[in-house]
Amino acid sequence: MSLLITGGTGYIGSHTVVELLQLTDDTLSQDIVIVDNLSNSSTKVLDRITQICDKSVTFIEADIRDECALEQVFTQYDIDSVIHFAGLKAVGESNEKPLAYYENNVSGTVTLLQVMKKHHVKKLVFSSSATVYGGNVSPLDESMTTSATNPYGQTKLMVENILFDLAKSDPSWSIACLRYFNPIGAHQSGLIGESPNGIPNNLLPYVSQVAVGRLQQLQIFGDDYDTPDGTGVRDYIHVVDLAQGHIKALQQLENINGCQAINLGTGNGTSVLDIVNTFAEISGVEIPYKIVPRRAGDLATVFADAALAGELLAWQTQYTLVDMITDTWRWQSKNPNGYE
Repeated sequence: MSLLITGGTGYIGSHTVVELLQLTDDTLSQDIVIVDNLSNSSTKVLDRITQICDKSVTFIEADIRDECALEQVFTQYDIDSVIHFAGLKAVGESNEKPLAYYENNVSGTVTLLQVMKKHHVKKLVFSSSATVYGGNVSPLDESMTTSATNPYGQTKLMVENILFDLAKSDPSWSIACLRYFNPIGAHQSGLIGESPNGIPNNLLPYVSQVAVGRLQQLQIFGDDYDTPDGTGVRDYIHVVDLAQGHIKALQQLENINGCQAINLGTGNGTSVLDIVNTFAEISGVEIPYKIVPRRAGDLATVFADAALAGELLAWQTQYTLVDMITDTWRWQSKNPNGYE
């Protein structure tokens, strides 16, 4: 039996693959099959995974919207369960290209689910997002009503609704919708990390690219929020903690009847300026920045209530903010141009 990981050469996917390969638990000793269209990743990730783990995985370059390609994967590799990362993920870009986001994230997931259903594969861990909480006041918990303020968030919310409807129609499905907050950090080896195409959309890769000279300065969107230093506060989680959350969810799928939403976050908020100042201290590099007006739709404070993950998955975060930034800097300083 094999485990399919869509988007497995991406940032979170690649770290999850590494953690899976290093498991000593025989219950998840499946062959790993990665399907990725490489739209925001590189095949060089596969070599780095082999360097870290001294193991290789099966890689297929394909798009989740390609039903024929997925059919071949499920037929050839006897897929038993799926971790679904594949998706476009930039909020700003989603405002500019909403159709691409709906086609890729929603239509692509429907195609994947149809092929899974045809092959009687009903175990799924889905990569969702805290964006589905819309404007709710933090701490955010899974009982809250959901909404979204941008096309990216809408696609995550639509897919969640599809998964809840699917599980309601057929309770034999076991689905974990993992709502993550702000993944940062990198593998401690410095061999894999976040390597976005073009200008980074997230704070930490932007800061680290300023630190290595690829970008001139950081823009901070607003310093007049109702927060301790006026800048936005977010819940940052180490990507390896996040990867472990996916493994815990996969291990617990048999105990999940239907579809269950679960937060993956630290439960703590950190401001943009705290991130910038901590990064400067750890790296020894000054981070020039400019305060610019707030972005429409940005909230002052967003952080998780992660209690349910502890109860259902026996999962909790292990890494501190210093760990996250240290690992980010190690990755970026070793790989100033990412995987290029």
